[in-house]
Amino acid sequence: MKWLKGIILGTALLAVGAVALGLFYFLPQHDVVMVTGVEVKRVDHNGVINAENPADGPTRDVYFINTESPDTKNVMVYRNEDTGWSFPWYFKFDSADIQAKAQGYSRDPEQLALIRYYGWRIKILSVFPNITAIESTNSRAEPFPWFNTLFLSFLALGLIFIAVFVKRRLKHRHQVPAS
Repeated sequence: MKWLKGIILGTALLAVGAVALGLFYFLPQHDVVMVTGVEVKRVDHNGVINAENPADGPTRDVYFINTESPDTKNVMVYRNEDTGWSFPWYFKFDSADIQAKAQGYSRDPEQLALIRYYGWRIKILSVFPNITAIESTNSRAEPFPWFNTLFLSFLALGLIFIAVFVKRRLKHRHQVPAS
């Protein structure tokens, strides 16, 4: 019986970890950067099309925005692709407009840009975070993540409510009626 509780606890921890990683990937994040360049690449389901990866199926154009941190000078490349109606539901249909703004910001080497994005940069897999918004800024400070804070707070309150409800139902179910 002790091993069953361990398996249940381990499975619950794995599920919580998977949900946490998923939320960390899909919830919006912000960076303050200097835009250093923009480009468009033709890609297919295997990634960027080049001599080593010829096109072997339907292709599409993907915008990329090259940036640099104003403080550390670390470079970062972001993907700028519409999400449309599909998951994640950012309903982004303006990637060309964002690309035009980024191109304008790249002309001024002192112009800082605040970008909102989701996703991770995984170099070995050629995975890039996707920009959902860009705007000029004069501050190097990143804004407080109000949406993430409220979303996670409501999620935690909902989970606590469900846990209390289930615990009360189980407690009520196991009570022996007095005769």
